[in-house]
Amino acid sequence: MIVDNPRILALDTSSQVSSVALCEAERLVAESAFSLRSTHSQSLLSQLDTLLKTAGWTLADLHLLAVVSGPGAFTGVRIGVATIKGLAHVLNLPVVTVSSLAAVAMNLPLQPLPVCAFIDARKKEVYTQLFDLQDGYPRPLNQAQVISPDYLLAQIPDNICFVGDGISMYRDLFNEQRVSQQCLAPTCCHPIQASRVAALALEDYRKGLTLRPEQVVPTYIRPSDAELNRQAKNEC
Repeated sequence: MIVDNPRILALDTSSQVSSVALCEAERLVAESAFSLRSTHSQSLLSQLDTLLKTAGWTLADLHLLAVVSGPGAFTGVRIGVATIKGLAHVLNLPVVTVSSLAAVAMNLPLQPLPVCAFIDARKKEVYTQLFDLQDGYPRPLNQAQVISPDYLLAQIPDNICFVGDGISMYRDLFNEQRVSQQCLAPTCCHPIQASRVAALALEDYRKGLTLRPEQVVPTYIRPSDAELNRQAKNEC
């Protein structure tokens, strides 16, 4: 059953910043974000508990759960997905998964230029995807991919706006490619905000595009190190 003004818990742990938000439909009720060196598993539940108490809500008040399913840091993505799956099982609630690339692009709503999500993927690569945001929501213009930033910047067209934590890491490369500073979102726009995740999830929820807990899986794009090691052993 679709609720007119659902109470939403949204979270993101796909990067070093963990973000949790409580929203009632489009209205933000409470939000917190922490940039931690420790793993999100050590702080996420206490962060959620504090936010619920601040809002005067309990878990029983929720109607919808939303989580960034990746791509991003493998351990962080797994922690967020596992937390939401566990809550969904216990509370019998629907889930909407949101791409980290769409979520970070959402930081530049109504941008007239195409927006390129540019998230550090380590191993000298970035997760990236192009979006149109002229109506305020990210509409994908191509498929998500993991790619060398050198190759991406060499082939991408002009008049593109970039956003994501990969910008800070590859600032020198942007300078070498003579990308205008006006095309680079400021650092404050790089972290994913859980409130934006909730907004994207609400759009899918109202279309009936929700998942059962067992259907919620991480989106990695690139194989994990463990998978690559297994493949290498099998090829030997």
